[in-house]
Amino acid sequence: MKLRVLFHNNCFDGACSASLFTRFHRECIGTASEYDYQGLQHQAGGGLNDADFTGDENAIVDFKYSASPKLTWWFDHHVSAFMTEELRRSFEHEQKVAGASTQKFFDPAYVSCTGLIADVAREKYGFSTGGLEDLLHWADVIDGARFESAEAAVSLAAPAMRLATVIESTNDPTFIPRLIPLLTSQPLVATLQEVFVQEALQPRLAKQQADITLLRSRVNADQGVITFDISDQPTEGYSKFIPYYLLPEAVYAVGISQSSFRVKISVGTSPWTTVPKERLADISKICERFGGGGHPRVGAISLPAGDLAEARRIAAVVTDELKALGQWNETPERTLAR
Repeated sequence: MKLRVLFHNNCFDGACSASLFTRFHRECIGTASEYDYQGLQHQAGGGLNDADFTGDENAIVDFKYSASPKLTWWFDHHVSAFMTEELRRSFEHEQKVAGASTQKFFDPAYVSCTGLIADVAREKYGFSTGGLEDLLHWADVIDGARFESAEAAVSLAAPAMRLATVIESTNDPTFIPRLIPLLTSQPLVATLQEVFVQEALQPRLAKQQADITLLRSRVNADQGVITFDISDQPTEGYSKFIPYYLLPEAVYAVGISQSSFRVKISVGTSPWTTVPKERLADISKICERFGGGGHPRVGAISLPAGDLAEARRIAAVVTDELKALGQWNETPERTLAR
């Protein structure tokens, strides 16, 4: 039997979730003889359809809910996990019917989807997470932006950070599926030393420096909000922490980038802002108004490729909304990082 695992593509937590789910399923469920992996990207109006579910069983991890009867397992922690209220009601109804036998789990209180899977697998199925402490730690650190400083986030010193930057930037459709089984079968530092990983890493480290140079020439900050537009550059896989590294006094960042399949508006909150959490904007709710989503502190909006005029209009609306919060003077002023 083949189990297809659909995961949030170009995302460290997505890859870790797929790996942890596979190991849990193999050890505790044991119904699959083959695992197949497919990355999912947020796209304009992009929902899932039955054509995505090609396995005898199908799982989604770290991505939006689908009401397809072909979906067997689901784990997610995003506040915006449901594209419509109808889908939310469908999930809630399914939970009531399934009761304790449910195989679909949603909890936005979790920092990472990897952490959610680990707890459910351990508590409900007796799965052992021994030896996976490093993976679980870094899934929370990276997905929750729990770095001690912007410099630590941008320097890529830790093995997990180096793996994450390759995962986030690769456009090779075979790379992450090849990586996924390794993440829970050996230490992260061993996975980093795999030849195919090193081959992808070295140009990515050079690109990190190029991204810093590019963004330094594009970022601006006004009333606590960083804005930038790099849609003319093939740079969607840049580190989202670079803007805060360059302009550490800012509270929010709104950026426009473009790839072959979408225009993306990234909206985020500096993990190092001193503004109290209760006074910060809920980024997920802002992005949901424009068909996007995410977490309370970071999110994105996807539009069709080439729709730059609309992306710039939306980005301006979001920027003005964040500026209106008037949080600029609540953080110490600093100059552009060199």
